Amino acid sequence: MNRTTPFLALLLSVAATPALAHTGVGAVHGLEHGFLHPLTGPDHLLAMLAVGLWSGQQSGKSVWLWPAAFVGAMLLGGLLGLSGTAMPGMEAMILGSVIVLGALTLFGVVLPRWAGAAIVAAFAVSHGMAHGLEMPADGGGGAYFAGFAVATALLHLAGIGIALAGMRNGRPVLARAAGGACCAAGLMLAVL
Repeated sequence: MNRTTPFLALLLSVAATPALAHTGVGAVHGLEHGFLHPLTGPDHLLAMLAVGLWSGQQSGKSVWLWPAAFVGAMLLGGLLGLSGTAMPGMEAMILGSVIVLGALTLFGVVLPRWAGAAIVAAFAVSHGMAHGLEMPADGGGGAYFAGFAVATALLHLAGIGIALAGMRNGRPVLARAAGGACCAAGLMLAVL
Protein backbone atom coordinates (compact mmCIF):
# COMPACT_ATOMS: atom_id res chain seq x y z
CA MET A 1 0.00 0.00 0.00
CA ASN A 2 1.40 3.39 -0.88
CA ARG A 3 1.47 6.34 1.50
CA THR A 4 -1.43 8.24 -0.05
CA THR A 5 -4.06 5.50 0.37
CA PRO A 6 -4.64 6.02 4.13
CA PHE A 7 -4.71 9.78 3.63
CA LEU A 8 -7.29 9.53 0.84
CA ALA A 9 -9.41 7.13 2.89
CA LEU A 10 -9.39 9.56 5.82
CA LEU A 11 -10.17 12.49 3.55
CA LEU A 12 -13.14 10.68 1.98
CA SER A 13 -14.54 9.61 5.33
CA VAL A 14 -14.37 13.17 6.67
CA ALA A 15 -15.80 14.64 3.47
CA ALA A 16 -18.78 12.28 3.59
CA THR A 17 -19.81 13.15 7.15
CA PRO A 18 -21.46 16.54 6.46
CA ALA A 19 -23.33 15.10 3.50
CA LEU A 20 -24.92 12.49 5.75
CA ALA A 21 -25.60 14.80 8.67
CA HIS A 22 -28.65 16.52 7.16
CA THR A 23 -30.40 13.51 5.65
CA GLY A 24 -32.07 12.06 8.72
CA VAL A 25 -31.16 8.61 7.42
CA GLY A 26 -30.15 5.85 9.76
CA ALA A 27 -29.41 6.58 13.39
CA VAL A 28 -29.12 10.34 13.03
CA HIS A 29 -32.34 11.41 14.76
CA GLY A 30 -33.39 13.47 17.74
CA LEU A 31 -30.51 14.65 19.85
CA GLU A 32 -27.83 13.65 17.35
CA HIS A 33 -29.53 15.26 14.37
CA GLY A 34 -30.19 18.45 16.31
CA PHE A 35 -26.59 18.52 17.55
CA LEU A 36 -25.16 18.03 14.06
CA HIS A 37 -27.31 20.61 12.31
CA PRO A 38 -25.46 23.75 13.50
CA LEU A 39 -22.10 22.03 13.06
CA THR A 40 -22.60 20.96 9.44
CA GLY A 41 -24.03 24.14 7.95
CA PRO A 42 -21.24 26.66 7.44
CA ASP A 43 -23.61 29.61 7.82
CA HIS A 44 -24.89 28.37 11.18
CA LEU A 45 -21.45 27.37 12.44
CA LEU A 46 -19.79 30.67 11.51
CA ALA A 47 -22.58 32.86 12.91
CA MET A 48 -22.63 31.00 16.22
CA LEU A 49 -18.86 31.14 16.50
CA ALA A 50 -18.99 34.88 15.72
CA VAL A 51 -21.53 35.44 18.53
CA GLY A 52 -19.01 33.91 20.93
CA LEU A 53 -16.10 35.88 19.49
CA TRP A 54 -17.97 39.18 19.70
CA SER A 55 -19.30 38.40 23.19
CA GLY A 56 -15.79 37.53 24.33
CA GLN A 57 -14.61 41.00 23.31
CA GLN A 58 -17.12 42.62 25.67
CA SER A 59 -16.82 43.22 29.38
CA GLY A 60 -19.04 42.25 32.26
CA LYS A 61 -22.24 40.31 31.84
CA SER A 62 -22.39 40.74 28.06
CA VAL A 63 -19.88 37.92 27.72
CA TRP A 64 -22.55 35.46 28.89
CA LEU A 65 -25.77 37.42 28.33
CA TRP A 66 -25.43 37.70 24.55
CA PRO A 67 -24.91 33.97 23.93
CA ALA A 68 -27.77 33.19 26.33
CA ALA A 69 -30.00 35.66 24.44
CA PHE A 70 -29.03 33.97 21.19
CA VAL A 71 -29.85 30.46 22.44
CA GLY A 72 -33.16 31.59 23.97
CA ALA A 73 -34.29 33.45 20.84
CA MET A 74 -33.11 30.57 18.66
CA LEU A 75 -35.28 28.13 20.64
CA LEU A 76 -38.24 30.48 20.20
CA GLY A 77 -37.52 30.66 16.47
CA GLY A 78 -37.27 26.87 16.43
CA LEU A 79 -40.79 26.61 17.84
CA LEU A 80 -42.01 29.03 15.18
CA GLY A 81 -40.31 26.96 12.48
CA LEU A 82 -41.72 23.75 13.88
CA SER A 83 -45.20 25.27 13.59
CA GLY A 84 -44.51 25.92 9.90
CA THR A 85 -43.79 29.64 10.24
CA ALA A 86 -41.09 30.85 7.88
CA MET A 87 -39.92 34.45 7.87
CA PRO A 88 -39.52 35.98 4.40
CA GLY A 89 -35.82 36.31 3.71
CA MET A 90 -34.92 33.86 6.47
CA GLU A 91 -31.94 32.40 4.60
CA ALA A 92 -30.69 35.89 3.71
CA MET A 93 -30.97 36.86 7.39
CA ILE A 94 -28.94 33.79 8.37
CA LEU A 95 -26.24 34.62 5.83
CA GLY A 96 -26.38 38.28 6.84
CA SER A 97 -25.78 37.27 10.44
CA VAL A 98 -22.45 35.70 9.49
CA ILE A 99 -21.35 38.87 7.71
CA VAL A 100 -22.62 41.37 10.29
CA LEU A 101 -21.50 39.46 13.39
CA GLY A 102 -18.12 38.83 11.78
CA ALA A 103 -17.78 42.54 10.96
CA LEU A 104 -18.81 43.61 14.47
CA THR A 105 -16.09 41.31 15.81
CA LEU A 106 -13.51 42.42 13.23
CA PHE A 107 -13.98 46.06 14.21
CA GLY A 108 -14.24 45.31 17.93
CA VAL A 109 -17.58 47.11 18.27
CA VAL A 110 -18.58 47.59 21.90
CA LEU A 111 -22.29 48.10 22.55
CA PRO A 112 -24.52 48.40 25.60
CA ARG A 113 -25.68 45.05 26.94
CA TRP A 114 -29.26 45.45 25.73
CA ALA A 115 -28.25 46.48 22.19
CA GLY A 116 -25.91 43.55 21.65
CA ALA A 117 -28.48 41.15 23.09
CA ALA A 118 -31.13 42.55 20.74
CA ILE A 119 -28.86 42.16 17.70
CA VAL A 120 -27.91 38.55 18.41
CA ALA A 121 -31.50 37.65 19.36
CA ALA A 122 -32.84 39.08 16.09
CA PHE A 123 -30.43 36.93 14.11
CA ALA A 124 -31.07 33.92 16.34
CA VAL A 125 -34.78 33.79 15.52
CA SER A 126 -33.98 33.11 11.85
CA HIS A 127 -31.44 30.43 12.76
CA GLY A 128 -34.01 28.80 15.03
CA MET A 129 -36.70 28.90 12.35
CA ALA A 130 -34.39 27.08 9.97
CA HIS A 131 -33.69 24.44 12.62
CA GLY A 132 -37.41 24.00 13.34
CA LEU A 133 -38.37 23.82 9.66
CA GLU A 134 -35.65 21.26 8.93
CA MET A 135 -36.44 18.96 11.85
CA PRO A 136 -37.14 15.46 10.53
CA ALA A 137 -40.68 14.16 11.07
CA ASP A 138 -39.38 11.56 13.50
CA GLY A 139 -36.79 13.94 14.96
CA GLY A 140 -37.85 13.58 18.56
CA GLY A 141 -38.92 17.20 19.17
CA GLY A 142 -37.43 18.04 22.55
CA ALA A 143 -34.30 15.97 21.97
CA TYR A 144 -33.74 17.65 18.60
CA PHE A 145 -34.12 21.10 20.18
CA ALA A 146 -31.77 20.14 23.02
CA GLY A 147 -29.22 18.96 20.47
CA PHE A 148 -29.09 22.18 18.49
CA ALA A 149 -29.16 24.29 21.67
CA VAL A 150 -26.18 22.42 23.15
CA ALA A 151 -24.19 22.57 19.89
CA THR A 152 -24.91 26.29 19.63
CA ALA A 153 -23.81 26.92 23.21
CA LEU A 154 -20.59 24.98 22.57
CA LEU A 155 -19.87 27.06 19.46
CA HIS A 156 -20.46 30.21 21.50
CA LEU A 157 -18.08 28.92 24.17
CA ALA A 158 -15.44 28.19 21.54
CA GLY A 159 -15.70 31.77 20.26
CA ILE A 160 -15.57 33.20 23.78
CA GLY A 161 -12.55 31.00 24.51
CA ILE A 162 -10.71 32.25 21.43
CA ALA A 163 -11.45 35.89 22.31
CA LEU A 164 -10.48 35.54 25.97
CA ALA A 165 -7.33 33.55 25.18
CA GLY A 166 -6.25 36.27 22.78
CA MET A 167 -6.83 38.99 25.38
CA ARG A 168 -5.05 37.07 28.13
CA ASN A 169 -2.02 36.62 25.90
CA GLY A 170 -1.97 40.27 24.89
CA ARG A 171 -3.30 39.47 21.42
CA PRO A 172 -6.83 40.89 21.15
CA VAL A 173 -6.29 40.84 17.40
CA LEU A 174 -6.93 37.07 17.50
CA ALA A 175 -10.70 37.53 17.94
CA ARG A 176 -10.72 40.33 15.37
CA ALA A 177 -8.93 38.17 12.83
CA ALA A 178 -11.33 35.29 13.47
CA GLY A 179 -14.26 37.71 13.10
CA GLY A 180 -12.79 38.97 9.85
CA ALA A 181 -12.49 35.39 8.63
CA CYS A 182 -16.17 34.80 9.50
CA CYS A 183 -17.17 37.97 7.66
CA ALA A 184 -15.09 37.04 4.60
CA ALA A 185 -16.49 33.50 4.58
CA GLY A 186 -20.01 34.94 4.78
CA LEU A 187 -19.31 37.18 1.81
CA MET A 188 -17.96 34.18 -0.11
CA LEU A 189 -21.09 32.16 0.74
CA ALA A 190 -23.21 35.07 -0.49
CA VAL A 191 -21.40 35.11 -3.82
CA LEU A 192 -21.52 31.35 -4.30
